Amino acid sequence: MTTRKRLVVLTGAGISAESGIRTFRDMGGLWEEYDVMEVASIDGWKKNPQLVLEFYNQRRRQLLTVEPNAAHKVLAEVQNLFNVFVITQNVDNLHERAGSKNILHLHGELTKARSTGNPSRIIDIGYNDIKWGDTVDGYQLRPHIVWFGEEVPMMNEAVKLVQTAEIFAVIGTSLNVYPAA
Repeated sequence: MTTRKRLVVLTGAGISAESGIRTFRDMGGLWEEYDVMEVASIDGWKKNPQLVLEFYNQRRRQLLTVEPNAAHKVLAEVQNLFNVFVITQNVDNLHERAGSKNILHLHGELTKARSTGNPSRIIDIGYNDIKWGDTVDGYQLRPHIVWFGEEVPMMNEAVKLVQTAEIFAVIGTSLNVYPAA
């Protein structure tokens, strides 16, 4: 019996665009409507947390209306041929919904929230809104998203996965976002 090769795939917004998830940088992207620093930075959160909460609540509502596309499904299917590990820059859950098992979310997960007082306190919120005043352990909840100005806590794990890849693929990313690039 032969051992299955280790396939590591880095995915970005382009893989989910076909499902109807709006990208940030493309023509018609979200950054044309929003100043990135107002809704996706730690400074934006400190300045206007209600705006940031509403931005991510809208993203969560949109996620509820879309389905994994053929690319997500193929990655799940190749698990029968390879040991597949997906490293995604996306915060959606379309890889999981397609059936992929080994997924590392570099920039967080839209269907989770975390405590502003204890970043390791992460809860699954599904597709529900986070409102100002929603707390866990007495601290305001915030989206479980890595914003500009914050460290990417899963980066070391991602680097280790890439270093162990026998096959490495990049799908749907411009490689313009550091440190993932």
